[in-house]
Amino acid sequence: MRPLHISAISYLNTAPLMWDFEHGEAGGEFEISYTLPSACARALQAGTSDIGIIPAAAYAQVPSLMVLPGVAIASRRPVRSILLVSRAPVEKIRTVALDTSSLTSVALTKILFEKWLGGGRTFTSMAPNIEEMLAQHDAGLLIGDPALQIDRSRYDTLDLAEEWIRHTGKPFVFAFWAVREKALCGDSRPRLSASRSDAPIPEPDLAQVFQQSRDHGLEPANLDQIAREWAPRLALKESDVRTYLTENIYYHLDTACLEGLQLFYRYAAEIGALPAAPEMRFLIPANVPANAAIV
Repeated sequence: MRPLHISAISYLNTAPLMWDFEHGEAGGEFEISYTLPSACARALQAGTSDIGIIPAAAYAQVPSLMVLPGVAIASRRPVRSILLVSRAPVEKIRTVALDTSSLTSVALTKILFEKWLGGGRTFTSMAPNIEEMLAQHDAGLLIGDPALQIDRSRYDTLDLAEEWIRHTGKPFVFAFWAVREKALCGDSRPRLSASRSDAPIPEPDLAQVFQQSRDHGLEPANLDQIAREWAPRLALKESDVRTYLTENIYYHLDTACLEGLQLFYRYAAEIGALPAAPEMRFLIPANVPANAAIV
């Protein structure tokens, strides 16, 4: 039986979630690859990955997914890494280049314009190079590490999480862990194994594995290590990396985040940015009653 394959996002904001997989025993239990958010969604849809930190929008587009409860990449305040960048005020923007790495923030951009910033904009997908974007369009949407690296003193910037929260009062959920239902069913179900022998070994609780990795990654000493490793990669200060991970990103899929997520799905369907999302289905941890609320 092959191990479960994880498709993870290659951005800084995923680093705490992957702590146990990169520094603990969990890494030996899975096959792991890193890619962009939109590619994570495609990998689950194609069946080349079993578990992915999927863009929230992908849940409305990829069938037969189950959510691993409790863990998210969300924000309850300005997020810093989802930016609409321009050289003109937002009311003068008519054409927008959309980062091809993104699914959720693309839908969020369309929602914000349609509902609160004025409709009638034209959207075009482009690679995340802000100078090329602005050479052809009035504004560019950047997500993840490229957005963190923008010199905001040179441009007009709109933090999309801040705008969402201002208009709705709800947190915004950008991504969460999801698993393909087929990967957990039948004789073809992949196995988690602590050894290479053919003897059957009990599988650990998937939800617990991912929650514990998040908890370990957010421990102060481990956040310090992440900041030391990532600051030179992104040409940021260690303090800025740490602040981003502890204040701008929220890693819990709690009740308020689920309310914000449902509102996002409703608005996205209303304006035609996404198909109607199915009911949220959670992979219930083994030690939780089947009728318990999962957040």
